[in-house]
Amino acid sequence: MITVETREQIRRAYCQENKTIRQIARELRCSRTSVQKAIQSAAPEAYTLREPRLAPVLGPYKPVIERLLAENARMPRKQRYTGHKIFTLLQAQGYAGREPSVRRYVAQCRQEGQQRAVYLPLEFDPGADAQADWGEGVASSAEERVTVQLFVMRLCDSRRTFVIAFPSQRQEAFFEGHVRAFAHVQGVPRRITYDNLKAAVQRILAGHTRQEQQAFIVFRSHYLFESHFCTPGEGHEKGSVEHSVGFDRRNFLVPLPQVVSFEGLNAHLLAQCLADDHRQVKGQPTTIGEAWQREQPSLRPLPAWAFDCCVTRPAPLTPYSQVIFETNRYSVPADAPSRQLVIKAYPFRVEILHLDRGLASHPRCYGREQDIFDPLHYLPLLAQRPGAFDHAKPIRRWRAGWPPIYEQLLARLRADGRDGHGVREFVRILRLHREHPAEQVEQAMGLALEYGCLHADGVALCLHQVQHPTPPIPSLDLTAQPRLMPVGTQPVDVHCYDQLLTEG
Repeated sequence: MITVETREQIRRAYCQENKTIRQIARELRCSRTSVQKAIQSAAPEAYTLREPRLAPVLGPYKPVIERLLAENARMPRKQRYTGHKIFTLLQAQGYAGREPSVRRYVAQCRQEGQQRAVYLPLEFDPGADAQADWGEGVASSAEERVTVQLFVMRLCDSRRTFVIAFPSQRQEAFFEGHVRAFAHVQGVPRRITYDNLKAAVQRILAGHTRQEQQAFIVFRSHYLFESHFCTPGEGHEKGSVEHSVGFDRRNFLVPLPQVVSFEGLNAHLLAQCLADDHRQVKGQPTTIGEAWQREQPSLRPLPAWAFDCCVTRPAPLTPYSQVIFETNRYSVPADAPSRQLVIKAYPFRVEILHLDRGLASHPRCYGREQDIFDPLHYLPLLAQRPGAFDHAKPIRRWRAGWPPIYEQLLARLRADGRDGHGVREFVRILRLHREHPAEQVEQAMGLALEYGCLHADGVALCLHQVQHPTPPIPSLDLTAQPRLMPVGTQPVDVHCYDQLLTEG
């Protein structure tokens, strides 16, 4: 095969110098056939392999590989022959070659046996369609990597995307992701496409018919959108959001965001979504944000109030003033009603109510068999039983992290000597946390120790002083009234008081 440089020499010799084919072949030491091909075309011919290359080592085993790959069609999808497994089987039969050779031939056979997937380019009307899906991501919290669940919703026309992270893919998180996505795009698309996820689908029936979860039907009815579910195993039917999950993970979570809470992580993700509005997708005339501005009026308006994305359960009270949800125990005020309690579990918090009145709110725990205490809930009980103060589990946990000023004040109160009086007074002081910030209570304790008013009323008075400090009295400028300048600076004449000692 001649080079392109030689091909050019042949063409110049024949067309410009009028040399014969025989003469050119003799001078350039190539065949007359090559000279004729160069004269016919300046472009080199593509190299084609006329016969299969010899494979003296692998060749005898190729029929075995082809038979094993044919068996894959009848085997479970996740338990089929891989290139490495085929290599180990061939080794047992005496194959002495290398594994890459086997893997290359396996890949070649698979490509020959598969038809290339071809997809239709799609176009959507403004406000008509969106797609939603779950994905996994990793964030860094306190030098520890945490796996989070990413809810992604994407408008099909403008491609505006919303991403939010949750600890799990539970149904209440699924609903919460929708609510926040609707708020982000300022409207509701007329149809949303999903996988057959358990949060929405209870059972897959024939064709595209689904038996949907009752809670999902209620949620859909609140926002009045239509739901559409993909054919099982055909994720390309919602390829827009499938692509978005990978894109968002690679671009929004790289490098790993350093966060201390889901609130911080979701603030980071929201900022990334807003920044993505300035991106212009290849082949599109405008940016994502500009396309969304045109699409937003076509979305359904948001309802008057957002859906309450929670799981509601009755909450029997334990003897330790706790209610149990998913094996975890959440505290309730000891002086609260003990009947008709209800738990409302949101993705990030758990609320406990008596009828319609809120009694307690806790961060939601996704562990198992954990105690989640609010120590303030047990203060009424400790006022009655001050002897249990040092051993009360909620107080011990609180005590491990409270400021040193608390221990100083407690020690001074206990020095009183009266049995339980100092602890009761300290419990009264701690109850100030129910209505006032901890920082202000801490400052009030410091002032009480400084003034020596070691009781709950004294701390409350100091707290009022912290919250309403006396403004400093401004000095008067008396330069315009020089005769008043000596007022307040003249020496005091005490002799005038001697008149009081005389009769009359």
